[in-house]
Amino acid sequence: MKAKKVLFINQEITPYVPESELSLLGRRLPQAIQEKGYEIRTFMPKWGNINERRGQLHEVIRLSRMMLIIDETDHPLIIKVASIPQTRIQVYFIDNDDYFSRRQMEADENGEEYPDNGERAVFFARGVLETVKKLRWTPDIIHCQGWMSAIIPLYIKTAYHDEPSFANTKVITSLFSKELKNELGENFKRGIEYKQAKASLLDNYNKKFDFVELGKLAIDYSDGVVEAGSEVNAELLNYALEKKPVLRYPGEEGFGDAYDQFYDLVYGDVE
Repeated sequence: MKAKKVLFINQEITPYVPESELSLLGRRLPQAIQEKGYEIRTFMPKWGNINERRGQLHEVIRLSRMMLIIDETDHPLIIKVASIPQTRIQVYFIDNDDYFSRRQMEADENGEEYPDNGERAVFFARGVLETVKKLRWTPDIIHCQGWMSAIIPLYIKTAYHDEPSFANTKVITSLFSKELKNELGENFKRGIEYKQAKASLLDNYNKKFDFVELGKLAIDYSDGVVEAGSEVNAELLNYALEKKPVLRYPGEEGFGDAYDQFYDLVYGDVE
């Protein structure tokens, strides 16, 4: 059976954040897949540098105000939504004052990475999956783009594997050239715990849990991997090639067909 519904969990999407390899594909790929006849949903963090008035974001009250417990602390989840101009693409934004609205993206104004980036990724992952449950939407494929979405595969295969919304979902992770420089810290390992997603699942990775280990975690719990740029981390690409089906870099033009075929391969429509 062919996949029909794709959930895109993006780290960046233009025009809400500056153009980059991540944000351009975050904008172009959902549209290309939608034009192939798929039903899509798209999520990203509500980074602090997003201009809500210019982007015409507004809060979705019926989806907001849930409390997520991370490392024994309650964090309110705010859901906002906007439509990308001149498209039929609606973007859901995961927001929280402490993790997103009062911050820039992965680094502050001085270029220093936030020490709790790992916790922010946990909150983002939990926020997306809880919101999809509330929407009562059942994606066939979840496509994760960017390190901020790297915890999603683990959660889908452990903490959320019995949820009706995700029971038959396949997960794809895209590799990009953009990397974190700093370690994610011990708080990340504690914060990741939720239901069957235990901190002990990270024991097989290096004690110093950094960008590469986060990428390996995402690959291990994914059903397929995409080389989404021409200069992705070589260690992660080689790791993926040894373990999973990989879509090699399809280029910047006409990539929709390549992704469409890869979705069929991963979902099981093609032998």
